[in-house]
Amino acid sequence: MSLPIAELQNEYTTRIIPALKEKRGYKNVHQVPRLVKVVINTSIASAPDVKAALEIAKDELQLITGQKPVETIAKKAISNFKLRAGQPIGAKVTLRGRLMYEFLERLIKTALPRIRDFRGVSNRAFDGNGNYTLGVADQSIFPEVELDKIKRNIGFDITIVTSATSNDEAKALLGEMGMPFAGRNSTKKVEKSETASADTAPETASA
Repeated sequence: MSLPIAELQNEYTTRIIPALKEKRGYKNVHQVPRLVKVVINTSIASAPDVKAALEIAKDELQLITGQKPVETIAKKAISNFKLRAGQPIGAKVTLRGRLMYEFLERLIKTALPRIRDFRGVSNRAFDGNGNYTLGVADQSIFPEVELDKIKRNIGFDITIVTSATSNDEAKALLGEMGMPFAGRNSTKKVEKSETASADTAPETASA
């Protein structure tokens, strides 16, 4: 038995596609940008007990996303950071389809508004290719997480990959979906910039 369609996915089909066609002059539905995937990534490379921190990170990501994470591995050794090639350094989840829409809907409507003194997310954190990355300081903003059961604060990056070919197209798509951009009424053109942070930048490490 198939699961019911996610609310945001239904809204994309029934309202957002027609709205974008009208506002941006797309001639057919295939020109309208769409969500491709959402990638949630966290790093634990600097944790004192990497093994324990990794298990906690994986459990929290699975709780938040509803999907089992995979471990990310260091591709090369970095002696200054005591990092060995092949060493687990984090975890990530790649969401598509229904889970992707459900997660994004919870992020926009429930999680982000729970951030203390929240004033919107950066409208400059696009990569020039229609993708947007948002940094979250810890997992406590998600209602699925019970605050009294948090063993370790986990910061992570959320990358929203779209089929858009420009920053403007991607911003228009996410804006229609309800992404609370800071200064949303501003007409300033979206610029290519570094990863945005919803509060403070999460702990990350590249391999």
